[in-house]
Amino acid sequence: MLLTIYFVNVSLMLGFLREANTSKSVIDIYAGLYHRLGEQDFRRLFPVILTDNGSEFSNPKCIENGPDGKGFQRTRIYYCNPSAPYQKAEIEVNHEFIHRVVAKGKSFDELMLADISLMMDYINSYRRKKLNGKSPHEAFCFYYGEDLAERLGCREVAAKDINLTPGLLKN
Repeated sequence: MLLTIYFVNVSLMLGFLREANTSKSVIDIYAGLYHRLGEQDFRRLFPVILTDNGSEFSNPKCIENGPDGKGFQRTRIYYCNPSAPYQKAEIEVNHEFIHRVVAKGKSFDELMLADISLMMDYINSYRRKKLNGKSPHEAFCFYYGEDLAERLGCREVAAKDINLTPGLLKN
């Protein structure tokens, strides 16, 4: 299973492998991000999390307040209306980049974290008209700083090396 996190303002997308589609898997990812980023940067990057009503987001208190659900509020979860993909249309468009590399419907079970990181680095280095010819990685670094990009594990790929085909993950 793949969880994607998308920053609308800079079009950057993060990807995380999960062994199961559970709320605990999502809680663990956000707890890990909180630990890696620290309170200030986590709150800066995640003041609000907009998601669908999937079962993996069925325990918002633990995402908002930490794994035990009893800490201080570090973010807020908001749910899109059912059958309203237009409320988060930009991430749906960005998912098309994933489908260039991993065919729609194909399992992520054979992939490793390194594969997902590589794919996200290539996707985030692809220049976008929406960003005036800049890549999401460049936009993120400009807006939030290179240090934060590094702490999220984001790396830039040279434009001439971009490969958004299934061949990217062939060993």
